[in-house]
Amino acid sequence: MKKILDFFKSVRSEWFKIVWPSRDTVVRSTIMILVFSGLATLFFFVVDSVLNALVGWIF
Repeated sequence: MKKILDFFKSVRSEWFKIVWPSRDTVVRSTIMILVFSGLATLFFFVVDSVLNALVGWIF
């Protein structure tokens, strides 16, 4: 029983050490992820279209 109590005390002490990001940081990171996901989507769309046209032209 002592080990269980020590475990929960340790968890509680670690919980208070957590540094949560600010709202500004979360918003900025979310916008960056959306922008880079959009750029990656556009890149793969263009590459797929070019390869599809190339294969259609060859065959």
